[in-house]
Amino acid sequence: MPEAPRECSTLDYDLAEENKKILDFIEDVTANAYEVQENVLREILSRNANVEYLRRHGLNGQTDRDTFKKLLPVITYEDIQPDINRIANGDTSPILTSKPITEFLTSSGTSGGERKLMPTIAEELGRRCLLYSLLMPIMSQFVPDLEKGKGMYLMFIKCESKTPGGIVARPVLTSYYKSPYFRDRPYDPYTNYTSPNETVLCPDSYQSMYSQLLCGLCQNKEVLRVGAIFASGFIRAIRFLEKHWTLFCNDIRTGTINHLITDPSVREAVMRILKADPKLADFIQGECSKGSWQGIITRLWPNTKYVDVIVTGTMAQYIPTLDYYSNGLPLVCTMYASSECYFGVNLNPLCKPSQVSYTLIPTMCYYEFLPVNRTNELNASLPSPTSLNQTQQQELVELVDVKLGQEYELVVTTHAGLYRYRVGDILRVAGFKNKAPQFSFVCRKNVVLSIDSDKTDEVELQNAMKNAGTHLVPFDAHVVEYTSYADTTTTIPGHYVLYWELSLKGSTPIPPCVYEDCCLTIEESLNSVYRQGRVSDKSIGPLEIKIVEQGTFDKLMDYAISLGASINQYKAPRCVKFAPIVELLNSRVTSNYFSPKCPKWVAGHKQWMHQN
Repeated sequence: MPEAPRECSTLDYDLAEENKKILDFIEDVTANAYEVQENVLREILSRNANVEYLRRHGLNGQTDRDTFKKLLPVITYEDIQPDINRIANGDTSPILTSKPITEFLTSSGTSGGERKLMPTIAEELGRRCLLYSLLMPIMSQFVPDLEKGKGMYLMFIKCESKTPGGIVARPVLTSYYKSPYFRDRPYDPYTNYTSPNETVLCPDSYQSMYSQLLCGLCQNKEVLRVGAIFASGFIRAIRFLEKHWTLFCNDIRTGTINHLITDPSVREAVMRILKADPKLADFIQGECSKGSWQGIITRLWPNTKYVDVIVTGTMAQYIPTLDYYSNGLPLVCTMYASSECYFGVNLNPLCKPSQVSYTLIPTMCYYEFLPVNRTNELNASLPSPTSLNQTQQQELVELVDVKLGQEYELVVTTHAGLYRYRVGDILRVAGFKNKAPQFSFVCRKNVVLSIDSDKTDEVELQNAMKNAGTHLVPFDAHVVEYTSYADTTTTIPGHYVLYWELSLKGSTPIPPCVYEDCCLTIEESLNSVYRQGRVSDKSIGPLEIKIVEQGTFDKLMDYAISLGASINQYKAPRCVKFAPIVELLNSRVTSNYFSPKCPKWVAGHKQWMHQN
């Protein structure tokens, strides 16, 4: 994860002193978490006393916690979507904040099939950068001398669009990379990356990936840490290298860049680094042409100390692949953040992925926690968020009052206009740093399928299944039962797999093209984040349907009952992850089909397209 710059020059930079200031800050805000949280809420409410949303709920300028909790409801995105739409359409009155909404941060979560739009204000970028600035002082306590080398971090921008009112809407990291905080960052040994800014800011994903990897290879001896945001993205980079290493070797051997890299600024930036080096080219060729790619990271970048990627939540499925490529290097999860707000940091970054917990920084926003009790079902999904009654709203607890081992849904009030907003993340209290709790990430509410930043829930999947089923009607066939699986091992990028058990009453065989049409219809029915991953980001592979033998789901039920499930309460899971169940399903596959092409996708929301 990229770190925020600090305000000093090379000459007056005292790394030890800077690190101490950061660690003292963490100590102070966690020791005084209650008072800090009280001040954060008071500041948010006093600054926004006259905004329409707070007046609508009768707050009338009051800033105390009790009145705030009594009058303001706990909400989901759908509750404030009309206000968001007004702002997006050009209403500049103070609806949610007294400060102007400078941009919308597009969430990977969706509403009505489109990305959620999270409001943000200019100063919030500085607050996010503050959290970045905590990461490396923490890391330096565990891995010394990181300032003596470089980080090979693969960073990419994504598509952005404008609302009808002219406000930019883009992912939070794209916002950061395009900001002066990143582009014009002053000297900091911890933000010394192998990738020139021009390669990061290149909108063409192929050229960006190629040029960043090429620069990383050219500086391979200087690299002390490697990473990307998500584990899935880092693995895609390794597979890209596996596919194109001969081109990289040719570029390094000759000191020229491949003609497929056409962006002038990228070519110029790379040529400042790329020099003819036949010896390095031979070394890379020797390693990449070996039969096994196990440990390729430590072979090509021999001084690498750790891999910095998110491997919690759905990204945990990539841990075995990362271990294979890295020879078991530590997998480091440094921070916990979302489009709504940045939240916390991992104070024990070299822990095992299963033991990762994040200390929530009390200055970032005002936190509340809704106790949850999950049932231990096969798919471990949670019911959709619903409005809370008065009793449930009273159950929310403060940051300092959470209980060890208890699970909670995160609720936040931010500086940028969200009030008692349900983020949708389920967290478990794993410990405390002074008075501030440390949480392990349990899951995202409702998500059944995820490959990269996509999040597909059960309702959406069921609707897509219904649409696809229309292709079977002319053959007097229908889907009796189905389940799904996020396959991240047989293909890179990973892809969705649907297992279908059919009832075939017609006499005409169903041709393969019909099943392929079913695949495409499902993809067309899924949300815009999934379709962007397929079309633009290339982070998701074609959807696959596997037809299984009749009676397969009876076998699945028998297996679940043998593990202790109640026959009276059993229902077929809509998503499977447990390896023996996946093996059972795969053992009964009779045929399989892939989506023949990418689904339709354009940047921006559908309603904006209609208005424009």
